[in-house]
Amino acid sequence: MVSRIDRKQVVDTALRLLNEVGLDGLTLRRIAKELDVQAPALYWHFKNKQELLDEMATEIFRRMTEPLVHPGSTTLGDTWQDALYASCRALRTALLGYRDGGKVFSGTRMTDESYAAPLDNLLNRFVAAGFTLGEAARGWWTAYNFTIGQVIEEQSVHPDPGAPGFRDPAYDLEGREQRLGARYPLAARAGREMFGDLGRNFEAGLRILVAGIEATASGGGSRGAGARD
Repeated sequence: MVSRIDRKQVVDTALRLLNEVGLDGLTLRRIAKELDVQAPALYWHFKNKQELLDEMATEIFRRMTEPLVHPGSTTLGDTWQDALYASCRALRTALLGYRDGGKVFSGTRMTDESYAAPLDNLLNRFVAAGFTLGEAARGWWTAYNFTIGQVIEEQSVHPDPGAPGFRDPAYDLEGREQRLGARYPLAARAGREMFGDLGRNFEAGLRILVAGIEATASGGGSRGAGARD
């Protein structure tokens, strides 16, 4: 019997179990069993599952952003566009690495200020290019929420990060086309665009977002476009 556990042990164990049992199967009782302690021992660290999820999301974020705040890091590139692409791609990759990672991250609260430095670095790219802070914040917030939503949808189609080739039978594209094709031909064919190559769709969505941020920036987008010159 383990006599003592710390907060980090609980979170590390929870993240590992997440890939095995998914969000619905992840319970404090299951985590306690894995740690060989009684369930009440976990309540010294987390009052309920939501508090645990908040800390899990924060730990995922810490792991993801560590390269972004390392002194001399060039991960974010030179322009605000580079920074936005790099940040969203890193977030997507990190969340896809955990079963139900998008759902774990969605709606949770950061438990410390580890998010502040990478966010400040990113916003600085926008402001240096001539965006107002409001434009910069809204641009990032829109891209951030697009990325999380995209991951949630991707993980509905491909639920197991250990078997990326597995597709949930509910997203059988041929069956969908057969059901809808006669009456709704465009909706039927659109399924392959929406649920086919999800990585391609993500990149296309980012390009749309960048174009929109440029177009709606002060001065008709000239500030954003100039950042690439």
